[in-house]
Amino acid sequence: MDPQTVNLLLGLLVGLILGGGLIGLGFGILRKMGLDSAKDRAQSLLREAQTEIDSQRRTAEIEAREAQLARRAEHEVELEKSRRRLREEESRIERREAAIELKQEHGLQRERELEAIQRTLVAQKEDLDRRHGEVKQLLANQRENLAKLARMTSDEARTQLLERIEAELSSDLGERVLRFEAGIRETSAARAREILATSIQRYAASHTAETTVSTVDIPSEDIKGRIIGREGRNIRAFEKATGVDVIVDDTPGIVIVTGFDNVRREVAKLSLQKLIQDGRIHPGRIEEIVAETQHEMDQHILDTGREAAHEVGIVGLHEKLLHYLGRLKFRTSYSQNVLRHSIEVAFLTGMLAEELGYDCELGRRCGLLHDIGKAADHEMEGGHPLIGSELCKRFGEGADVAHAALGHHDDVRIEHPYTVLVASADAISASRPGARRDTLEKYVRRLEDLEALASGFPGVDHAYAIQAGRELRILVDSAQIDDPSAAKLCRDIAKAIEDQLTYPGEVKVTVLRETRSVEFAR
Repeated sequence: MDPQTVNLLLGLLVGLILGGGLIGLGFGILRKMGLDSAKDRAQSLLREAQTEIDSQRRTAEIEAREAQLARRAEHEVELEKSRRRLREEESRIERREAAIELKQEHGLQRERELEAIQRTLVAQKEDLDRRHGEVKQLLANQRENLAKLARMTSDEARTQLLERIEAELSSDLGERVLRFEAGIRETSAARAREILATSIQRYAASHTAETTVSTVDIPSEDIKGRIIGREGRNIRAFEKATGVDVIVDDTPGIVIVTGFDNVRREVAKLSLQKLIQDGRIHPGRIEEIVAETQHEMDQHILDTGREAAHEVGIVGLHEKLLHYLGRLKFRTSYSQNVLRHSIEVAFLTGMLAEELGYDCELGRRCGLLHDIGKAADHEMEGGHPLIGSELCKRFGEGADVAHAALGHHDDVRIEHPYTVLVASADAISASRPGARRDTLEKYVRRLEDLEALASGFPGVDHAYAIQAGRELRILVDSAQIDDPSAAKLCRDIAKAIEDQLTYPGEVKVTVLRETRSVEFAR
């Protein structure tokens, strides 16, 4: 029960108790004052009590009714909120159901479209299969008809057809070569010349030619006898310890040291100078001085390798690579010092890489180590490109550096851009005026090989090697060779030179074709 109802019942109970007390009191008074007056007064009290009780009852009923109405209003408010929530939930569910239905409709439409596409593809495949069969049947019929008309077998007809197509395509190939070469020249020749010229101008190095002979100055002619020793024992001991030849002749003031290993020759030269300064020349002292000089030379080679790496700006090279790099100082190629050549190639490769947007430092590293195999080609089997690549891999260099050492002579398929840059820089360094020199016999033989190779092609009248073998001029018979065929012939000769001959730098091939008409006025 709610508090208001409890209060109402308590009020009624209190009123009844009060009424009962008043009635008892009234009866007592009546007894004392008289029965009549007591009755009247009791009745009056009863009426007042009844009136009070009725008033309190009505008040309690009104309050109970008001409380009931208030509770009903609260219940109705709560009920209205619940109904509102239910309506919102129903609306949300209806919207979700509508979206699901729309998605289902789209899915059904996509399925219908896919089925239509699949039916179309099946029909197209069937049509293509049918046409393919018709084409095969038509070709078979045509081959049979051609064989009947020409009275040839299918193999003979195929051979004749291929020969005709090859003859027609030869002319078309020459025209395509001319067209593509013209377009390539327009877009790349200017840029290539600009990059190469810029790199060459940025780095200009002096060149010196080295030989396999060293001379040692002597203070007097008496030293020659002491160098030779009794019955030649000193000179034999010196040659055995150093591995070189010592020539003591009538040339005044000098002794000649000769050998193809430049490191041994340098050790022998320094050892002989020390022996002359010391004055004690005998087999025991010779072995001691040579061993001491050899140790100093090993340290000098390592220091030379470090200086070369520092000059180029390369860090982190393995000590063995630095030692091999220092040995290149005592190695020559066509009388060009290989270490100076490697440093020059390093700078040129770095500049070319910088012009083209590649890593300049990695380009210098590839260029510096591209000929490292020449320092160990007497210790390992194979050519210096393969040896250099193996050394780079063994001592922690990356794939770009190893491949540059392996492919800088275009012996393998190019896989890294730095290999092309190293090959270009190597050709630039080798073709500088004064960088290399060749013997007359090799020079003449190379020119003769170029001319003989070109003269062996059909349609060639004359071939002339000019500009020290760097250009080949070819005159062809205009009756046998037309313009497209001349372009194809030029490309074939250049490819044959690359495959069959060995030459420094590059060879320019020029094919000349002209038609002459001669008449005599008599």
